[in-house]
Amino acid sequence: MAKSETTPEQPSPFAVRKISWQGLKTTLDLLKYLRPYRITFFIGLVFLALSTATSLAFPKLVGSIIEVIEGKSPYTINQITLFLFFVLICQAVFSYFRVYLFTKVSELAMTNIRSDVFTKIITLPIAFLEQRRVGELTSRITSDVSQLQGLLSFTLAEVFRQVATLVVGVSILFYTSWKLTLFMLATFPVLVIASVFFGRHQRRLSKKVQDELAAANVVVEETLQSVNVVKAFTNEPLEVNRYQQILKKVVDLSLYAAAFRGGFVSFIIFALFGGIVGVVWYGAGLVQAGEFGLSDLFTFILYTTFIGASISGMGDLYAQINRVIGASERIFEILEEEPELDLETAKNASASPIEGSIAYQDVHFSYPSRPDLAVLKGISFQIQAGEKIALVGYSGAGKSTIIQLLMRFYDYQTGNILVDGKSLNEYGLTELRKNIAIVPQEVMLFGGTIYENIAYGKANATREEIHDAARRAHAREFIDTFPEKFETVVGERGIKLSGGQRQRIAIARAILKDPKILILDEATSSLDAESEKLVQIALDELMKNRTTIVIAHRLATIRKVDMIYVIREGRIAESGTHQQLTVMNNGLYANLIKLQFETAESN
Repeated sequence: MAKSETTPEQPSPFAVRKISWQGLKTTLDLLKYLRPYRITFFIGLVFLALSTATSLAFPKLVGSIIEVIEGKSPYTINQITLFLFFVLICQAVFSYFRVYLFTKVSELAMTNIRSDVFTKIITLPIAFLEQRRVGELTSRITSDVSQLQGLLSFTLAEVFRQVATLVVGVSILFYTSWKLTLFMLATFPVLVIASVFFGRHQRRLSKKVQDELAAANVVVEETLQSVNVVKAFTNEPLEVNRYQQILKKVVDLSLYAAAFRGGFVSFIIFALFGGIVGVVWYGAGLVQAGEFGLSDLFTFILYTTFIGASISGMGDLYAQINRVIGASERIFEILEEEPELDLETAKNASASPIEGSIAYQDVHFSYPSRPDLAVLKGISFQIQAGEKIALVGYSGAGKSTIIQLLMRFYDYQTGNILVDGKSLNEYGLTELRKNIAIVPQEVMLFGGTIYENIAYGKANATREEIHDAARRAHAREFIDTFPEKFETVVGERGIKLSGGQRQRIAIARAILKDPKILILDEATSSLDAESEKLVQIALDELMKNRTTIVIAHRLATIRKVDMIYVIREGRIAESGTHQQLTVMNNGLYANLIKLQFETAESN
């Protein structure tokens, strides 16, 4: 049964969060995707450790050059310089393999995550998908997974490098001079506090910028989707102005963020070099006192610079980890949802042979998002196998809902729906839907070729079957006029084809599927008279020997059906043949015919 409670409001993808243990646990749970590549990942960690070690060796080797100048080293400057170049070459090689291996692991792991998230989304029930915007779900697969990829390919390495620099660097400094180290560390709390403050404020600014960019994207999406309306009302200047106003806000926020970031960088540079000046001053006194040598002071200053740079980068790393945790939680929100079918089971499922008889028995239904509003209030009727019936009534009466329940897009609350005397819930979803085909009012074609769109009705169909389906749908009449024929690209949503052509492609797709139950949902209501005539001929071919349910507003298209059910406010108000219903005094069906006749006369 569909869940009756409404879905809570989803958090913004850019909401400012504090790092929590639960969030960290969620992120670590996603690292299970590294298991198939753990050996490669471990080798990458080894190269990361070697790369960090060679970086930390650099200040010590430079300090050794000073020892040679002071005459305290058994090596020559050339020997130490050659070894320094050797270390640099090793560091370059280690860095190359570290970057390559981490990138390889992250690409493979993120590919698996994207595949799993898409698989989960596509197998979730309609009730869930209708409560989410397409852009929101798309962002889970794109931007949220990209955040995780950044964790593996960059952030993880940086965290390791920063921590290693702090721990190893401070240890070396304590070994060199504990007095000077304590003096140096006394200046770092200021950097740490400033970095944390900067990180928090920068996240707030980033959230505002991202929200404004999202608003700008909404304007673009809405404008392009409704471009015909925009042009019809000559509102191009209005849409351009809307977009430019939002972009101005983005620029203003970005410049403010840049000014804040510039101020922070200036502060860090001042504090870092001020600390170095203090270390030089205090260290010079220790050198004069003979507590340690000039080479040690030089090495100390280099390590201090390394450590200061690491601390100043902590704020940015904190923000990155925050974003990764937020992305992980949003991905898990999808992965933890209960799918309506198992993909592996669906792959192997076949359409069980059915006759096609259907019975609705006192069916009541309310949509999960509106549980207090009853849509169907005790619907009962029967359709014999091969029979053709029609559902008519005003918009919002519940006609399409009756079909959605048969397709099990939703589950009814009470009553029962039987197919061949067997409850819908006893059929597997794939098993049931393989026996049903629908030709909707607004045909959704994919952006590929005509051939691919027809073949969507039966993935393993032969070319001969596809050509035959097109012929029986009377689609060859226009397909053969195209230079590319079946290889003609229909464009996004089939925009390159007319409404009648799209309908005949949909009919060919349904013929290819060869269902036992056929649903025609306003299949000709948006067509002109000539297109309607051609489509109706194709529909007559499609309806042969199939149980057919027709939803129609244009009543002239349903005169030949075996039974008509008039739906009003979720109930069956009238039923009978076209001839029987037209002679009913003050009948709803008779009034509908009268209204349509008057409308046609006035036109």
